[in-house]
Amino acid sequence: MAITTSRSRVVGRTSMTVLVAAWTVPVLVAAQFALIAGIPIAIALAGSLRDPRLRAARWWSGAIAAVYAAALASWAVGPGNAPSLSKSMSPVATALFAAAGVAVAVAHQVVRRRSSVAE
Repeated sequence: MAITTSRSRVVGRTSMTVLVAAWTVPVLVAAQFALIAGIPIAIALAGSLRDPRLRAARWWSGAIAAVYAAALASWAVGPGNAPSLSKSMSPVATALFAAAGVAVAVAHQVVRRRSSVAE
């Protein structure tokens, strides 16, 4: 039995993976697991860069990656001695970061729907 996969099926799976990763980011940040949120951010960024159908979502993924990198750098370099990234962020920063994650996830959802309708 041979397994055959076409280009469109592989791309479709990639966009579902990116979509799940994008929705995982705000959940992890809101649940005080901001350091672990780097994994789905990397998945969403890599997936949107690799999938040509997600071209419109690349800026959104890049923006959330930049926000995460800035928060991580301020925690690592900052003078505070917070034990984790979540503890070092203020409640306002946590809410903004989670809202940015929701915006990225919605952008990926809209782009995925538009690309599936176009096919």
